[in-house]
Amino acid sequence: MSEDQQSVTTNEKEMNVTGHLSELRNRLIVTAVFFVLFFTLGFIYVKEIYGFFVNDLDFSLNVISPGEIIWIYFTMAGLVAVIGTIPILFLQIWLFIKPGLTRSEQKASLAYIPAVFLLFIGGLVFGYVIFIKLILPFLLSLNNGMFNELFTVDKYFKFLLRVTIPFAVLFEIPIISMFLTSLGILTPDFMRKTRKYAYFVLIIIGAIVTPPDFVLQIIVAVPLIILYEISIYLSGIVYRKKLKKHQEFMEQENYD
Repeated sequence: MSEDQQSVTTNEKEMNVTGHLSELRNRLIVTAVFFVLFFTLGFIYVKEIYGFFVNDLDFSLNVISPGEIIWIYFTMAGLVAVIGTIPILFLQIWLFIKPGLTRSEQKASLAYIPAVFLLFIGGLVFGYVIFIKLILPFLLSLNNGMFNELFTVDKYFKFLLRVTIPFAVLFEIPIISMFLTSLGILTPDFMRKTRKYAYFVLIIIGAIVTPPDFVLQIIVAVPLIILYEISIYLSGIVYRKKLKKHQEFMEQENYD
């Protein structure tokens, strides 16, 4: 290869890298714009969102400093922004990697986007129900008239988010397992072999986000264990499809 040809090849590679970086920047800008839009929307309707969260409470929340008022505005708006931006973010990631995927891979990977969003919402809802129906009543029952209860907005919502956010993340296990299986990083056999360790980790997580009550910890851990078993099943489906495609490819190669 001549020096001129090497120079042209180098310039083409640099242009490709520059083009990819430019596209990535544009994707991130689009995501940031939607984040700001959802944040603004949450800021506008913060009273309605706040009213939804305190509607099931038998006590009132208090503020002990002006900073807590603005804190709840930013927290509620930020929550709306994060939830609303999740599908946008994954869509932008999919559009970025789309040129490198086959048609079947594009179709299969596109289905992950709504699944990620719905599972995240499902995790938040599950965590919120567990908090309102089980964790909070249990903690309040420990008082038994010993103390004067004063709940502040800051402390209450920080505790609420500490419980619900881990469930939202853990509910993504099925999608993560399917994605890693499609990449060849994970197999259903490996998930079965490490089942007992996964159970142990999930039980620990359940114990962390719940009060020190054995019954509550079991109630929280059982759905997470079921979720792991569902992940194994879905991983198996993806793995069998992958093996089938590989066998068809090999048979086609041998036939040629």
